[in-house]
Amino acid sequence: MAAKILKNRHVLGWLQAAPLTAVLLGFLVAPIVMIVVVSFWGATEFSIYPAFLWDNYAFLFSSPVTYKVFWATFKYAFITWALTLSIGFAVAYFLAFHVRSLTVQIALFLVCTIPFWTSNIIRMISWIPFLGRNGIANQMLISWGVIDEPLEWLLYSDFSVILAFVHLYTLFMVVPIFNTMMRIDKSLLEAARDNGANGFQTLVHVILPLTKPGIMIGTIFVVTLVMGDFITVRFMSGSQRANVGRLISNDIALLQYPSAAATAVVLLCTVLIVIAILLRFVNIRKEL
Repeated sequence: MAAKILKNRHVLGWLQAAPLTAVLLGFLVAPIVMIVVVSFWGATEFSIYPAFLWDNYAFLFSSPVTYKVFWATFKYAFITWALTLSIGFAVAYFLAFHVRSLTVQIALFLVCTIPFWTSNIIRMISWIPFLGRNGIANQMLISWGVIDEPLEWLLYSDFSVILAFVHLYTLFMVVPIFNTMMRIDKSLLEAARDNGANGFQTLVHVILPLTKPGIMIGTIFVVTLVMGDFITVRFMSGSQRANVGRLISNDIALLQYPSAAATAVVLLCTVLIVIAILLRFVNIRKEL
């Protein structure tokens, strides 16, 4: 009887999926459930007590700071997405269609991954001496006669925050787009040229539609990473800017875990809504 059950394809499939299911339940679902539960707890200046209260959410949605911080988070995510998409698409297009040798493609792709051999914090902080008031960028511009005095907005500003985001996360856009472009049948490009399409028309009507799954995957990576980031905003803005991640980090530093959990739940729901909207444009499972 047991042998007959094990031969059943459905039962065997569930047994094979059971270990991964247990891992996901233990390390993904359970922590999220705990965060949701804690978000309804109460807190004083010195203690946290289990309860079912809406105070954390009421305070969160009634504070104008919340809306300013979420607006800043969306602003960083949108600008970073636009820049990483432009750079990532150009790099992936060059590697996929202008580099003929597979060996050279792999070599150039590995060059793109070299920055990831160091930590994100080191790569981010490396911009500070470059962009500072007496940094390399200002000194070069002054020596070339482009400016007369150092530019203050190069560091500790929205510019430096977005620059760091683009530097850190562009590869997350390059990889899925490059992977999708490499799957495009080259005969489709030849057919487009044979039918009189120029390079731009081929790009818009052939390559771009076939690359949409890669663009969408890269978009999900970049948007979710930027919206959850807090270290980059803290260091590159000199603690003069804030996003939702900074809000959560500040609450944790003050031991206000229920408030931090409530903010985390709202951020998670926001990210899931954004991803759901993105997936309405492309069915990734069907097109990959």
